[in-house]
Formats: sequence, structure tokens, C-alpha cells
Amino acid sequence: MSMAKPISVLVLNQISQNGLKRLPTERYKVGKDIADPDAIMVRSADMHSMQIPPSVQAIGRAGAGTNNIPVKAMSARGVPVFNAPGANANAVKELVVAGMLLAARNIGGAMKFVGSLDPADPDMEKKVEDGKKTFAGFELAGHTLGVIGLGKIGCLVADVAIKLGMHVLGYDPEITVDAAWSLPSQVKKANSVAEVLKSANFISMHVPLVDATRKMINAEMLAHARHGAVLLNFSREGVVDEVAVLAALDTRKLGAYVCDFPSADVNRHPHVIALPHLGASTGEAEENCAIMVADQLREYLEHGNVQNAVNFPNVTLPRESNFRIAVANANVPNMLGQISTTMADAGLNIHTMVNKSRGEMAYTLVDVDSQVKPAVIDAIAKIDGVLAVRYLPLEN
Repeated sequence: MSMAKPISVLVLNQISQNGLKRLPTERYKVGKDIADPDAIMVRSADMHSMQIPPSVQAIGRAGAGTNNIPVKAMSARGVPVFNAPGANANAVKELVVAGMLLAARNIGGAMKFVGSLDPADPDMEKKVEDGKKTFAGFELAGHTLGVIGLGKIGCLVADVAIKLGMHVLGYDPEITVDAAWSLPSQVKKANSVAEVLKSANFISMHVPLVDATRKMINAEMLAHARHGAVLLNFSREGVVDEVAVLAALDTRKLGAYVCDFPSADVNRHPHVIALPHLGASTGEAEENCAIMVADQLREYLEHGNVQNAVNFPNVTLPRESNFRIAVANANVPNMLGQISTTMADAGLNIHTMVNKSRGEMAYTLVDVDSQVKPAVIDAIAKIDGVLAVRYLPLEN
């Protein structure tokens, strides 16, 4: 893609204007009616049934989850799918705290009780005093919160719980170095989900929905739970087995289930507090997500740099030449050798190169010392295993 050509971005949902402003109008054409876009920005629109044009080089999800995007199909085309992990973390953290308070202080039931009173009733004040004992609860301080998943949100939840006087037990088998650095030192490390359930009065889920986490909280796990524990799920609906949760609620093994995912099974259960997907529904979170993903798309489209793609390795290479080639390929032997040989055969001198892999995907950025002819890009594209190749010269 020549840097002189306007870069077109199709927007599928309402995206924060402050995010879209990160794509300068002199370089980008952004809108909802673009036929052959270079990239797509999306929030909640379901793209699985969408005919995604072959012109698309990247997709940016202004949020954390990418279940609405055909990631596997995009990987096969060498198209990175970006998301915005952590951009909505504060919004979710605050809602988790609200969820704990809703359950601990019986706020939902108390509000319904007050709403049922007739304000014209001369005995209203007496009825309030007589009825309030039904909703007596307990304080968060001194109780134990178990946090399953210690990414950005999990770490923030742990931190605020400690500041509220709670004990915190955390579990994450794949905690990143960055998350480990940001995790408060007071958090005790658990070795399993079962260990968290045995010790916690509250259990808060903060894991992505993947095969390993699907129905992570099930009947077997809930057998370890403390009697009357509160389960909070502001992660994904599928990380808990709703049938098992309802059974635990009916026996009072669980005191309450607080979630952001109303469903036919859990809705209106007397011990379920279900919210309508409010986790990232703040103006601040939507703006943060849009800004983050717009910046990531721009870096990729203009320079080939990859940060926070769910299907590509993170690869960032500072510009050392005006002439750059970006290659996405299957992670198989001798790909790098074939790519570099093709460049050498064309008389190109490699100034600097970086190559990283992630699962079945590999990605290479190469800065060369001279102009690259279209025939070279075509030759690289024809190498068996190359999924996508782009030429990214800087504008003069």
C-alpha cells in the first residue's frame, strides 16, 4: 500500500469521535459507507456473517472481547485483529465493587421493598423500620475476595478490594510480567481455582472465554465453595456453567450470583443480580477503547507495527529506513530464509529485520536500503506459506 494513497477505514458501530480523530483526515477516509476499506473498526457488530472484503488489512475492536469477529478466518488471510485490553478496566473494576455491595447489603431487594411502599400511606415510616431488618447485610472489610484472572482488570479489582479492607487471594496460571508488577504485594497467590473457592467469600471472574476457561466454574468446582459465597462474573457468560450455578444457589451453597449477562436461565432467579452488559458502558471506557485501537490500527497500517492483536505476535520496529516490507506467514520452517533470499535476489540490502511467531502465525518486518519494486512484493507473496505481504514506504 503506497503511503500516498488515502487509507480507508470502515466503521461498523458508533465509535468515539475522540478515537476517530486519531486518524488524521489528510491521510484517512473514515466512514460507514466504504466499499473496499483498508481496515475496519468495530464494537459489537457481528461480523461472522459479513462478507469481509479482500481489501481489508486489519480489524480493530474497540473493546476487549473479539467473539464477534471471525478471528480464525482473518488469521488465514494474514489479517491481524486488534483489541483494546485494559482500556475499559476501570469501568469494569468499579462495577465489580458495585456488584459486591449489591450482594453484601441486599440493595436490590431493599430498593424493590421501598418501591412497593405507598408514599401516601401514613404508616409508611413504620413499615420502613419494620421491613429493613429483612435486608440486613454485612460489610466487605475483613472478608476474602478471590480473583480468578490477574490481567489489568483483575489487578485493579484486587487493589481496590485491599483498599476496602478485604483480604485478596489471586489465581492466574498465565500471569504476564506486566500484570505481576502491577499486582499489589498483599495479594496471596493461589495454586488452583479450587483453592480460591475454598477460601473466598466473594469470587470474581476476570478471564477470557477460550476453550480452557469455558465452564471453568462448574459443579465440581462449586463443591469446593464456602457456604454462602458470592460469585461475580463480569468476564464472559460462558466461563460459568449456569445450570451448576443455579443448583448451588437453590441449595444456598452460593449466596448470590452477580453477573453482567442476563439469560433465560438466570433472569429473575431470586438470588441472581443480572445487569445488562454494563461493564464497559461508560463514556470514558468507550473513548479509551476507541483511542487505543485507533492508535494501534494506524501504527500497523502505516508502519506495520503490531501491538495487542489477538492473533499476531507483538512486533515493533523503529523506522531505520524509508523502505519497509511487512510479511505475515504460517509459522513453518525456512520461511525467513525464503523471504530474505527473495530480497537478496532482487538486489535489496536488508538494513534491519525482526521476526516473531505466535502459535501458527509468524510476522516479519524488514527495513531495506532502497526502493522496492512491485515484482519483489509479488515474488514474496507467491512463497508457499506467505499469507499477506505489504510494502510500506514513508512519504517524502
